[in-house]
Amino acid sequence: MKQLWCAVSLLAGSLMYSSVAPAQSPSGALLQQMEQASQSLSYELAYINVSRLGIESLRYRHAVIDNKTYAQLLQMDGPRREIIQRGSEISYFEPGLEPFTMAGDHIVDSLPALVYADFQHLASNYDFVPVGRTRIADQLCEVIRIVSRDGTRYGYVVWLDSETKLPLRVDLLDRDGETLEQYRVISFAVDKGVSKLMQGLETANLPPSLSVPAGNKVAFNWKAGWLPAGMKEVAQSRRQIPSLNRPVESRLYSDGLFSFSVNITLADKNSTSQQLRTGRRTVQTEVRNNAEITVVGELPPATAKRIADSITLGTTP
Repeated sequence: MKQLWCAVSLLAGSLMYSSVAPAQSPSGALLQQMEQASQSLSYELAYINVSRLGIESLRYRHAVIDNKTYAQLLQMDGPRREIIQRGSEISYFEPGLEPFTMAGDHIVDSLPALVYADFQHLASNYDFVPVGRTRIADQLCEVIRIVSRDGTRYGYVVWLDSETKLPLRVDLLDRDGETLEQYRVISFAVDKGVSKLMQGLETANLPPSLSVPAGNKVAFNWKAGWLPAGMKEVAQSRRQIPSLNRPVESRLYSDGLFSFSVNITLADKNSTSQQLRTGRRTVQTEVRNNAEITVVGELPPATAKRIADSITLGTTP
């Protein structure tokens, strides 16, 4: 929902390091159950997203009807903003904009991104540390911390409902343990009544699909000399940016939990080395050899700078 809404604290507690192999740990198994429950159950959540930009109040409904996923995300305050999922179609309704539909397998930011992660894959680079039990939204929860082994990424603390395994609270922590963002459920329901509420989406008229032009496939003459453990390139493109009047070459990297992009373009008189950070997102720009190198993504500032400094350039774009 960040594409449309300006989305986006509490003490996480002192947590101990776990030496148990994550892939075999009970905590890893619980996180896998969270992923399965979030995508298979019929439920309704009322929750808030808290960040340094403010607080959002939202309602999310999810149901699986005849093996097809239906979901609705509604902003509860201010003008009505809504996102609807029907199977692989995601439709956006925003005041002042024409409604449109895009392809997707889930509503972005309806739940924290980690809910859709492959924890079996993440176990090679993250530790899943059991913390204990506590109550959230009047439910007993299992508390698990997700920690990057090499210390180059942010971490999470997750509170899972002991019965349904749905996430009732998720804190995104920086490397100093301070909360950057928080997802917190206020009330929820898991029952067949949610499926009945969602049945109307089966025959709803959705807006037309929006086509997204593909970037040009080209061979780049630059590469990243250093990446955090487990980060892999998942996409690349070369696009002409009208506002810049020059092409930009981009590579997208992800470890399955966090992602960032490296963008290279010709430097001009306005290019300058700088670092900006807003919540989870860091923008690190370096200028050298007539090239402007920008790292943008869900990274601590020190990690973003190290990646930018490691970029080796051939000929400029």
